[in-house]
Amino acid sequence: MGDTLAWGRETCGDLVAAESREWLCTNGVGGFASGTVAGTPTRRYHGLLVAALEPPLGRTLLAAQVHETVAYDGQNVALATSRWSGGAVAPDGYRQIESFRVDGTTPVWTYACGDALVEKRIWMEPGASTTYVRYAIVRARGPVGLALRVLVNHRDYHATTRAGDWRMDVTPVERGVRVAAFDGARPVRLLAAGAEARPAHAWFRDFELVREAERGLDHVDDALHTVTFEAELAPGASLTLVASVEAAPALDGEAAWRRRAAHEAGVLGRWMEARPGSPAAPGWVAQLVLAADQFIVRRPTPEDPDGLTVMAGYHWFGDWGRDTMIALPGLTLTTGRPEAARSILTTFARFVDRGMLPNRFPDAGEAPEYNTVDATLWYFEAIRAYHEATGDDGLLKDLFGVLESIVAAHRQGTRYGIRVDPADGLLASGEPGVQLTWMDARVGDWVVTPRTGKPVEVNALWYNALRAMAVFATRLGRPASEYRALADRVSAGFERFWHAPGGHCHDVIDTPAGDDATLRPNQILAVSLPESPLSLARQRAVVDAVAARLLTSYGLRSLAPGHPDYRGRYGGDQWSRDGAYHQGTVWAWLLGPFALAHYRVYRDAKAARSFLLPLADHLGDYGVGSIAEIFDGDAPFRPGGCIAQAWGVAEVLRAWHELARGR
Repeated sequence: MGDTLAWGRETCGDLVAAESREWLCTNGVGGFASGTVAGTPTRRYHGLLVAALEPPLGRTLLAAQVHETVAYDGQNVALATSRWSGGAVAPDGYRQIESFRVDGTTPVWTYACGDALVEKRIWMEPGASTTYVRYAIVRARGPVGLALRVLVNHRDYHATTRAGDWRMDVTPVERGVRVAAFDGARPVRLLAAGAEARPAHAWFRDFELVREAERGLDHVDDALHTVTFEAELAPGASLTLVASVEAAPALDGEAAWRRRAAHEAGVLGRWMEARPGSPAAPGWVAQLVLAADQFIVRRPTPEDPDGLTVMAGYHWFGDWGRDTMIALPGLTLTTGRPEAARSILTTFARFVDRGMLPNRFPDAGEAPEYNTVDATLWYFEAIRAYHEATGDDGLLKDLFGVLESIVAAHRQGTRYGIRVDPADGLLASGEPGVQLTWMDARVGDWVVTPRTGKPVEVNALWYNALRAMAVFATRLGRPASEYRALADRVSAGFERFWHAPGGHCHDVIDTPAGDDATLRPNQILAVSLPESPLSLARQRAVVDAVAARLLTSYGLRSLAPGHPDYRGRYGGDQWSRDGAYHQGTVWAWLLGPFALAHYRVYRDAKAARSFLLPLADHLGDYGVGSIAEIFDGDAPFRPGGCIAQAWGVAEVLRAWHELARGR
């Protein structure tokens, strides 16, 4: 797809192809709108307004779909497409799609109805839980009638609805209706200036969600028709539907679109200003800059109502400590937004507990979960990258005490057996039934890859954290010798990771069953991080081993083919999916560290950048304009998981820009 995200009837008229491509709009407070190019909802997460009622979480599907009908030249033509339980597809408006494209991050359809062309675009208001759907008559010989049947819901976005006899309160208001699902529910307003609003209350039952069926989950959903908007539009005219939980959303669609366009122009402008003198980047990299903006959202705290965080992935992930810290440099520093990086680092400092960053914040607002060994170590690297980019000694001074306490807690021992082994200075972790590294899949009591002991990437991160602390202390005029001595100890202990017969690192040492020499991609971080405890010869051997058996077009396999546990396909029910998640499945986020590691040992920036190029085409084959979470381990490496993943976008962006500078 390269620099152009646009398709004609060859894709839009093929239901399978059009359903396999999904669009995403976000609002910067945790909410989103999403669907397929075909118009069919195929996931429980698809809808026009999924609002974060407790930003950035509490995400609730409120406005589900619009079923549009065009009346023109004596004919009524349906633009919507619905798939029903049992397999029927009706209406089949996807057949009317003449073209689909992405304008920034905004999905745009053009429907052909005889000689008339109707354009539809969907976007969200930055900073508000408001979605706009604008219909414009691009071409026609006369007036075009438009009828919009708006369907709503009110459910957790992880769930589905079986409506039964549920009655919502549908109240007419000026220019539309106000819908309250039940007493005390946050109402949604459906409004359209310039149209006649006809309230309704009719359940549309048994929509088939085919992606959920493939995942072995409940896949039938109901939605409530609450209002029909009708208008007659002259050629060149437009009508904008507004779905919002705000008390008084702006109704002027043209002005709202200008605000959206200005927001994205600002995102691209800051990125360009951050790279003066750099070579021109291809269009697909600019598209990733816009994708990066979708993950940065507000996380208000009592100390900072404007605090920020990172959504790990759309649709279903919230903000995770590990993902946030890995993604932070690429999402913020690469894109010219150091103030966002500062806010995120400060926000997360408030959640440090017993020397640990949270692993995740649950959707329902429960206390943060701290079951991670690496998120806290990635925090040091995020701060190091921020300081390198900004020279902000003020933040370093503010956070140094927090960092000191983290090192102390790890030396003394903290949750889940996380502790420094006094015998070799390495960091050990793990308890039965707990998954602490990024390879954290678990089904019931089955921890798929427990990695108890001393994981290779955890100790590479620990080494880098100690080296960073020595630099931070020196910068602030504080004693640094203790951190240097600790780092030297880790460097010496790291020798134990070398697996000479295989020419690569052990994945975990000192496990309950001994040392684990399984070839996994985690060791690439021991080469790509700023400080490497490996000799240059061993760094090159690691890169070569990973390239030979783990590298694919879209990322690194999580396990080498040929291993008895290797799974080359990701799919099926949760047991099957999680069993494959880190047992061969390809992860896009690791492609950035691999490219940087390759450059480190071979010093060929052009060759290193070439590993990133296949993702230019991938931007058009799953989550349009973004990077998928995972891919099959076997060719042709079919994308799966989340349609847009923060650390995949971030690490590819970061690697591209560092390599463009010849770093």
